[in-house]
Amino acid sequence: MVLGFRVLWMISSALFGVLVVVTLKVNHVEAAQPHRILVDTDVDTDDVLALLYLLKQNRSEFDLQAITINSNGWSDAGHAVNYVYDILSIMDRDDISVGVGGEGGILPNGTFLPNVGGYHPIIDQGTSTAGGCRYRQAIPPGKYGRLYINTNYGIRKALLPQGGRKYVPVEQASAQQVMKDAISAGSISVFVLGTHTNLAIFLMTYPRLKKNIEHIYVMGGAIEPLIGNLFPQDSNPYAEFNFFGDPFAAYTVLHSGIPVTLIPLDATRTIPVNEDFFSAFEQKQDTFEAHYSFQTLKMVHDTWPNSQFHKDYCFWDSFMVGVALSQMRNLERSDQGHGGENEFAEMEYMNISVITSNTPYGTSDGSNPLIGRRSIPKFNVQKNGVHSGHVQLGMQDPFCIAKGSKGKCQDGYTKKATGPETVSVLVATEAKPNHDIDKNMLTKEFYKSFLDVINRPNKQNAQFSNTRAAQFSPYEYERVVRKQQPDFGKKSMGKPVVFDMDMSAGDFLALLYLLKLPVELINLRGILVNPNGWATAASIEIVYDLLHMMGRDDIQVGLGNVFAVGQSYSSVTFPSLGDCSYSKSIPHGSGGSLDSDTLFGFARDLPRSPRRYKPEISGSPGFGQPTALDVWKSIVKSLHPGSKLTLLANGPLTNLAEILLSENNTDSVVQEVYIVGGHIGHKNENEKGNVFTVPSNEYAEFNMFLDPWAAKTVFDSTLNITLIPLKIQKQVGSSENILNTLQLQITDSHRRTPEAVFSHNLISKLWQLKQNHHSYHHMDTFLGEILGAVILAGNGTQSQLNQTFKFMPLKVVAEGDESVIGQMLIDDQKQAKMVKILCSVNQNAYFEQFANVLSHM
Repeated sequence: MVLGFRVLWMISSALFGVLVVVTLKVNHVEAAQPHRILVDTDVDTDDVLALLYLLKQNRSEFDLQAITINSNGWSDAGHAVNYVYDILSIMDRDDISVGVGGEGGILPNGTFLPNVGGYHPIIDQGTSTAGGCRYRQAIPPGKYGRLYINTNYGIRKALLPQGGRKYVPVEQASAQQVMKDAISAGSISVFVLGTHTNLAIFLMTYPRLKKNIEHIYVMGGAIEPLIGNLFPQDSNPYAEFNFFGDPFAAYTVLHSGIPVTLIPLDATRTIPVNEDFFSAFEQKQDTFEAHYSFQTLKMVHDTWPNSQFHKDYCFWDSFMVGVALSQMRNLERSDQGHGGENEFAEMEYMNISVITSNTPYGTSDGSNPLIGRRSIPKFNVQKNGVHSGHVQLGMQDPFCIAKGSKGKCQDGYTKKATGPETVSVLVATEAKPNHDIDKNMLTKEFYKSFLDVINRPNKQNAQFSNTRAAQFSPYEYERVVRKQQPDFGKKSMGKPVVFDMDMSAGDFLALLYLLKLPVELINLRGILVNPNGWATAASIEIVYDLLHMMGRDDIQVGLGNVFAVGQSYSSVTFPSLGDCSYSKSIPHGSGGSLDSDTLFGFARDLPRSPRRYKPEISGSPGFGQPTALDVWKSIVKSLHPGSKLTLLANGPLTNLAEILLSENNTDSVVQEVYIVGGHIGHKNENEKGNVFTVPSNEYAEFNMFLDPWAAKTVFDSTLNITLIPLKIQKQVGSSENILNTLQLQITDSHRRTPEAVFSHNLISKLWQLKQNHHSYHHMDTFLGEILGAVILAGNGTQSQLNQTFKFMPLKVVAEGDESVIGQMLIDDQKQAKMVKILCSVNQNAYFEQFANVLSHM
C-alpha cells in the first residue's frame, strides 16, 4: 500500500514537473514576443535619428508597427509623409503603416467626426483644415524652422534614395485610422515625439481602446521653471515646443490613466551633441544610416545660428527612445512595476500637471474657445477650472508680455504640483555617465549605445554603402552632377520673362507651357517662388525637378519671403517668426498645402534635379538658396541695354512688392506685368470671390487676400499692369474641356510628349478629385491660372484667341477686418491706377493653344 502510494506520488510529481516545464516554456514563448510600438512624430531632424535608432534594434525584441505623423509641429504633412516613406524604404520596412492628417473635424459642440486631421491644436480644431496658428507661430515657417526640417537642411534629396511608396490624394491612410488599426490589434507602447494632438484625439474618440496601450513614452515638457525652449521667450519662458504645440492635448494624454514615462528638457539638456561625441561619430560611419545621420548633424552644426551648437543641440527624441527601450527591457526583469534600473537615465516619480490656461480662471476675454460665451463648455471642462483661463493667442500676445521681466504665460508648462489636477509620472532627470569612461571618451552611456546601434551592419541596405554615400556628400553634390546648360546656338532670343509663382498645380502647368514655347518667342530668364501661397517654401525643390526634366537647369530660381508684407516680427530677437493672418486661409490638408507640397502626388514622378534647396552656411560662399530679390537683381544686371522684362505673377504679389520697395527704378526695366488674380464683381451677387475658407469675405480672390498690402503696393505703383481676373479664369477653368483637348493630342504618338502626358495626368487627377470629394471643389481655380501664360505669350494667335480688354481704375483694400481684406474696388473718383483688364477670350482656342504647345515635339 505504501509502495503503491510512493509510485503514485512519483508519477504525479513527474507529471507536475512536465507541467511546470511546459508552463515555463509557454511563458517563455509569451515573454519572447516582441514589444509592439507605435511612433507619433513630427518628423523633425532629431525624430529621424530616433527612428533610425529604433529601426536598427533587433526586431524580435522591438517591432515598430506603425508611424503617425503629427502635422501640427516642425514639419508639413506633404513633405513629412514622403520623407518617412523613404526612410522606411532604405530600412526595408515598407510593411510599416504610415498615417497622416485626415479630413474629419470637431464640431462646435465637441463631437469628433471620423478621421480628425490633427492639423490644429484641439481647442482650435474645427471642421476645416484651414485656420489660425496660435501655437504654430512658435515655429518659423522658413529658415531655422519648417523649411529646414522639410528638406532635412537640403541633404534629403542629395543623399536619401526615393522609396516606392508615396502620398496619393484620398488614398493616403489617416493618422487616426492607422492608430486605430495598430492599437486594436493588441498590447502596444506609444512613443510621442512631437505634439500630442493625434494621440489625444484618439484617446478622446476611442476610450475603450485605452486598455491596449501598455505604456506611453513622451519626449517633451520642462519641469524646472524658466527653462523652456520657445524663441523668443518674451511671452512664455516656461514651455517646451512639443507641449506648447497643443497643451490641452498634452494634458489629455498625461491624465489618461495610462502609465507615462516622460523625458523632459531637464534630462535632454544633460546629453547634448558635444564635441567628443561629434568627433567620434565623424570617425565611425560604417552604414548608410550612420552616414546619413552624421551628415544631417553636420549640416545642422554648420547652419546653427551661433557658436553654441554643441551646447544647445541635444539628443532629444533619440535619447527618449533609448530610455524607453531600456525601460521596456527591464520591465520584464523587475517586479517593481516601474521598469527597474534604467540603462541610460536616472528616473524619478513626480506629481506634475500641464498648464493649459492662465489665471485668473473663468476668463471671458475671447482667447479661450473651450469656454468663450458657451452655456456648456466644450469637452465638458469646468467653467472655472484649470482649462478656463486666458489661452495664449500667439507669440506676441499682449496678455503674456510683462514689461521689464520674463513673460507671464505658462501654456504648455509641465509643472510640479500637488492636488487633484496632478498625475504621477515617471520622469527622466538626467543622462547616466558612461561606466567605461576610462576606455572611451564618450561621457554618456547613451552616446556609446547610439553609435553602436546606428553602425550595426544590416543586409537590406548594403547597396547604400558608406563608400557610395560619401560620393554624394551634400557639400560636393553640385560637383558630381553638374547643371546641364542648353545650347541655343545662334537663335535670336525672344521676350525676356520672369515668372512669379506660388507653386499651385496651375502654376506648374503654366510653367510647362512657358518652357515649351520657342525661346525665340519667350525667353524665360528666372523664376521667383512665393512661399506664402498654396505651397510651403520647401516645395521649391519641385520647381528644380521640373526645370531639370525640361533641360533648363540654367534658369535661376529665387525664394521669396515666407511672410506677407508687414507680418514678419522684425522687431523681436528672432525675425524668422511672424503672423499668419492671411496664410491661415490655405487648408493644411486635402486640396491645400498637403497636395500642393506633393503636386497631388506627381512630384515623385519627376526626375531628381542636381539642384535643391540649400541653407546658408557660414564660410561656404555660393552654398545657399538665392532669394527672389537676389535673382531679380541678377537678371536685371544681365539685361542688354534697352531691354525690358515682362513679369507674370501667378500668386500673392509679395515678391513684386519687395522689388518695388527696394528698387527705385523698377518701372524702367519692366515692360509689362501680367497679374493672374483679383476679383472685381463684388457688386453683382452672382459673381463672388473664391476665398471659401473665410466665409465672411465674399468678394476677395486668394492672391489678393494672401498679401493685401503687397497687392496695394503694386497697384499703387507706376507699373504697366494687365490683370487676368477671377471671372475670366472661371470661364476657362474647365478641366473636362482641357482634358478632352489634351487627350486628342496625346493619342497621336507623334505628339505624345512627356510634358503633355504629365499635364494630362495631373489635370485628370484634379478633375477626378473635384468630382468625388468635397475638399477638392475648388480645383478649377488652378486651371484658370494657366491663362496668364497663354495671354502673355500670344504666339501669333491673337486673332484666334479673340481676347478683349478694357481699362478701369482699380484699388485694393488692405485695411479693415478680414471680411473686406483683399477686395478690389473700382475707384469712382478715377484717382486710382488705370489697369488693363482681360474681359473675354475664345475658350476653344485657348484650350487648343495650350494642348498644341505642350504636344509640340
